[in-house]
Amino acid sequence: MNVEFSFMIKKMFTVLVMPWTIGVILALVALFFLHTNRIKKAKKYLLISIVWVIFISWGSFGNLMLMPLESSYPKLKEIPQNIEYILLLGGDRERRTWEALRLYHQIPNVKIITSGYSLHDNISDAEKTANLLVESGIPKDRILMQESAKTTFEEAKEMKKRVGEKPFILVTAGYHMPRSIRIFEKQGLHPIPAPADLNNPNENGVLTTLQGKQLQKTERAWHEYLGLVIYKIQGKI
Repeated sequence: MNVEFSFMIKKMFTVLVMPWTIGVILALVALFFLHTNRIKKAKKYLLISIVWVIFISWGSFGNLMLMPLESSYPKLKEIPQNIEYILLLGGDRERRTWEALRLYHQIPNVKIITSGYSLHDNISDAEKTANLLVESGIPKDRILMQESAKTTFEEAKEMKKRVGEKPFILVTAGYHMPRSIRIFEKQGLHPIPAPADLNNPNENGVLTTLQGKQLQKTERAWHEYLGLVIYKIQGKI
C-alpha cells in the first residue's frame, strides 16, 4: 500500500472514531429512523446524541480524561547542561515553542530540532516552526528540521539516526508526553521529558459544557488513549 494512501486511511479512521464524529453519527442514525417513520427509535438516538455531545463538551469530563496523561511528567525545572539537542515535537507554534525557547536560553550550545509533516501545505510544519524560532532571535545554524516524519513513531526513528543513545530533551504537549516517551524508549532512545501546552484543570462546573475548548480537551485525551491502544497492538510501545 502506498505510504501516503496508508497515512490518509489512518487519519480518516481516527476522525471517524473521535467523540464529536460519534455524536454526529448518532444524530444521523436518528434522522434515518425518522425518515423511515420509526419515531421511537429516532427519539432514542436523538436523545443519546444530545446527551453525548453535552457530556463530551463538559469541562469536568475533559479534565478527568486529561489528568492521568498530563500528570505523568512534571514541568522540567532541573535543566541538564550537557544536552546537545532539544526536539520540539509536532507543528505547534503557540505554546510548545515557548517551552523550547525557555530551555534553549538556559543550555549552552544546544540546538533545536523542529518537526512536523504537512499534507495541506507546500511548507512543512517543521519549517514554519523554524521560521518562528528565527524571528524570535534563534540563529539559523542552531536550528535543524525533521520534515519527512509523519507520525511520532517515525520521529523516533529519525532521532535514533541522529543521536543514537545520547540523551536529548523532548518538548511536546503534556497529554502527548506519555505515548511519546514510550515510543522513543522503545527505539532505545533516552528522552528527557519537558511537557508543555498544559490545560487548565480548574475549568469545571455546569457552565463549562457545550464549549468548543472543553470539547477539544476530550478529543485530545481520546486521541491519545486511542493511540496508546493502537501502538500497543502494533508493538510500537
